[in-house]
Amino acid sequence: MLHEIAVVLFALAAGFTASAIVANLYRLLAEKPKTETGKTVYMVIMVVAGPSVLFDNATKSFRAKACPGWAFWLAAAVAGYWSFALGLFVLNLSLAL
Repeated sequence: MLHEIAVVLFALAAGFTASAIVANLYRLLAEKPKTETGKTVYMVIMVVAGPSVLFDNATKSFRAKACPGWAFWLAAAVAGYWSFALGLFVLNLSLAL
């Protein structure tokens, strides 16, 4: 059972790390999308960068007292689940290579 817990935690960490890397690269390199193609690329990037962006926005809002505690924890749970799913994809991809 310890092995399965370690795999779950590793997948969660791998997904959140991949999300943060993509989100920060996008923030450094990209501009606001203006064309339809740009908006489509933005949406695809946000599928990967979403957990990091969601957790960052929830943390900023919670620190500013703009949202209740339950909303922060709900956003953290969604970001965690999203990171886990993304991490499973990253692990599956790395095992295939």
